[in-house]
Amino acid sequence: MDNIGTGHWIFAGLFALGFLGFLIWSYRSDRSTHEMHYRGAYRYLLGIFVLLMVIYIFKRVL
Repeated sequence: MDNIGTGHWIFAGLFALGFLGFLIWSYRSDRSTHEMHYRGAYRYLLGIFVLLMVIYIFKRVL
């Protein structure tokens, strides 16, 4: 980390801000597509999370 200067940190910060801005813009432009194709996807994610928690609990108890 000795050869990382101020310019590198400035570039990293600007790049991160630009990348996040692009992600937000891209998501907003595709919002209608997400609503059409991924409606109810939270139920599957919740089910997977619960299943993983049950597996974790059974592995700790047994």
